[in-house]
Parts: sequence; C-alpha cells; structure tokens
Amino acid sequence: MAKCDACGSDENMPYQCRRCGQTFCADHRLPENHACPGLGEWNDPDGVFDSGFDDSVQRSGGASDRSLLTKLTGPGGPLAYFRGNMTYAFLAIIWVTFILQWLTLLIGGTALHQSVFVLRPQNPEYVWTWVTSVFAHSPTNFFHIVFNSIVIFFFGPLVERYIGSKKFAILFVVSGMLAGLSQIGLTMLEQPITATTPGVLGASGAALAIMGVITVLNPKLTVLLYFVIPAPIWLLTLATAAISVFFIGSGQAGGGGIAHGAHLVGLFVGLAYGEYVRRTQSIRMSNQVRLGGGGPGGPGGPGGPGRRRF
Repeated sequence: MAKCDACGSDENMPYQCRRCGQTFCADHRLPENHACPGLGEWNDPDGVFDSGFDDSVQRSGGASDRSLLTKLTGPGGPLAYFRGNMTYAFLAIIWVTFILQWLTLLIGGTALHQSVFVLRPQNPEYVWTWVTSVFAHSPTNFFHIVFNSIVIFFFGPLVERYIGSKKFAILFVVSGMLAGLSQIGLTMLEQPITATTPGVLGASGAALAIMGVITVLNPKLTVLLYFVIPAPIWLLTLATAAISVFFIGSGQAGGGGIAHGAHLVGLFVGLAYGEYVRRTQSIRMSNQVRLGGGGPGGPGGPGGPGRRRF
C-alpha cells in the first residue's frame, strides 16, 4: 500500500514514474497526468524518437539530420548513458580531472598544477580556474574527492529528476564557481595575500547547493549519516550552515583547511534556487526516499562534503 504523490489516495498497486521517481495511482501514472518535470526533456525527437536506423534522411540543403552531439549521446551512441544523467557525467569529469591533476603534478610540478586547477587569491584573473577548481580536488587527500563524490552520487540524481538535466548542469557549475570566488574573496578580506596564501578547489560548493535544493523541496527526507545514524536532511543542512557561520564569524573562513565560506555560499545558492522551484513549479518529492535505507534512493551518504583549501 502506498500513497499517490499527486492526489494522496491509497494505492495497492502503485506506479513509479521512471522520469521523476515519484509514486502514483492509475489515474496519475502517465507523465502528462502528474505534471512530470521530465516532460520538458521529451521534446527532443532527435534524441528520443530517432532510432538512427535511417541516417540517409536529409534536411533541406543536404545536411545530415543527426548532429555529432546527437550521435554521441543519442540511442546507441558511446555517451548515451550520460544523456539525462548529468550527475554521472559530472562525477566522471571529477575523477578524470583528478587523474589529470596527478599527471600535471608529475610533469609540471606544483606551480603548473596551481595555475591550471586551483582558484587562488593571487591570480583571480585566471578565469579558467573558476571552472577547473570546481572539478578538481586535493591530490594529497583522497577522502576529499571520495566524500564529495558520494554526496553528489546520492543527492544529485534526486535534484536532476525534478529540475531537468540542463538546469541541474547550470546549478552545479554556477554554484561551484560562486562558492570558490566567495572563498577567495573572504580570504582577501581576512589576511594579507602572500605567495603562500592557499587557494581553493573542490566540488563541495556545488554539492551543498544540491543539498540546499533538496532541503527546501523535501526537508523530511531521511539520510543515514555515516550509513548508520538516521537524520532529516534539514538537520544536516542546519548543522553545516552553523559550523560555517561559526568559523567565518571568528575570522577563519578557511579554518581547519576547509573552505567554510564556499560551503555557506553553495548552500545559500541551493536554498534560494530550491525556494524558487518550490514557488514556481508544482513539485512534490516523495518522503519515502531514504538515502542509506533500502528505499528507492538507495544507500545513503556520509556527512557533509569538504571543499578544500590548497
């Protein structure tokens, strides 16, 4: 017995939407009957309805109807798995970046690594590091990338299902960039900038933005902290914010080697965007999803991620 997420009626044989993951009765099982947020992604004949069987079909002017991107990400393409799964695409980029970081360190040393991957207060004009630092992690702290990956892996798909892959990608990159830039801004305010002043790197700003969205849309979602302790996600979010505020308020935005300013900004971006989604879209996230529990969400993640100073 389960409740329909659209009308609240009890249903002996519930249906689960494969696009948004919610549970519905027979009357609301079709995506168009429960205003499924994934419907917006179905307006894509090239990627969804075109099987690729007859590539000889030409548009006017003789150009092929299937672009290179469609061939790569469409049905049968080598990157088809990542279509509609930006969470896993970003995780793949994060781990490829981690390998590239080590290669850069071995070939060019610390100076080259910092110039390519670390957002530093000494060189905020290196605009490429605004993005590369979001996907890079501390090469000397393996748990840094592991913790962030776990949080993104379990929470990311939940948010992506409800806001769509394109908006999820924008949220991830923009929140990560704003988090990193805010951290080096706080560093500049707190201390004189020298050659040894640490920079920032890591995906925790984006990861906490994802947590912020879920906190607004489904504050009662239960998470198994360290796979053992059940806690509502709103409590984890509040604890993370309190810790960051404490360190920033005491003039230690990078206290303990952790970029607390980046954490707080990423979380704020997620909360603000989650509130915008809640007010403008009729989205209901099922409270039956338990990260770490045996529910539809799969096993749960650990405590908060860490965006590192480097």
